[in-house]
Amino acid sequence: MNNQKVNYQKKLDRLIEQLQREEKVPKLLLHSCCAPCSSYVLEYLSNYFEITVFYYNPNISPENEYKKRIEEQRYLVNQMNVSHPVTVLAGTYDSEKFYEMAKGMEHLKEGGERCFRCYELRLSETAKLAKEQKFDYFTTTLSISPLKNAEKLNEIGLKLEAQYGVNYLQSDFKKKNGYKRSTELSKEYGLYRQDYCGCVFSYRDRHSEE
Repeated sequence: MNNQKVNYQKKLDRLIEQLQREEKVPKLLLHSCCAPCSSYVLEYLSNYFEITVFYYNPNISPENEYKKRIEEQRYLVNQMNVSHPVTVLAGTYDSEKFYEMAKGMEHLKEGGERCFRCYELRLSETAKLAKEQKFDYFTTTLSISPLKNAEKLNEIGLKLEAQYGVNYLQSDFKKKNGYKRSTELSKEYGLYRQDYCGCVFSYRDRHSEE
């Protein structure tokens, strides 16, 4: 059995090299959890892709937190200088869908099975939309966080690639000092940086440690 970890950044590097050789600029649907996490990803990928940021996060609570984050996302996209066009598309805020998914897993700590199901909830909607609107690729900003499991995200993404027939952009955005760069860009643009992932459970876990 091969337990060697996949280097997703190297896979992305090879794809980008190929796109540059072929002089292609594919359309990418980029799921984003928040402006700070998307900052480095947009700075990086907008050199090679035409990006639509898909803000779909039914996990975020309360609703005013959701609204605050999407406004920050729009603000960032309007402020950034990018090589290729970047637009923002807001998904539907349906918190009941998240709570239905999380039923029976409310007690689990952040980073476990409930989070993996949440990844899949958001990525499924992204893949579906990417298929409907004929994007060349879809992916998510989530792997930039040191608290998110890049291996699991890519596993889910590849499963959805097979299901929907649209390419998943394999990645681990915390590589190449991606997370560090996102904190620098957040300061540069004065972005609101929340102290929890977004759901009531992550808020509970974060504040129980204080």
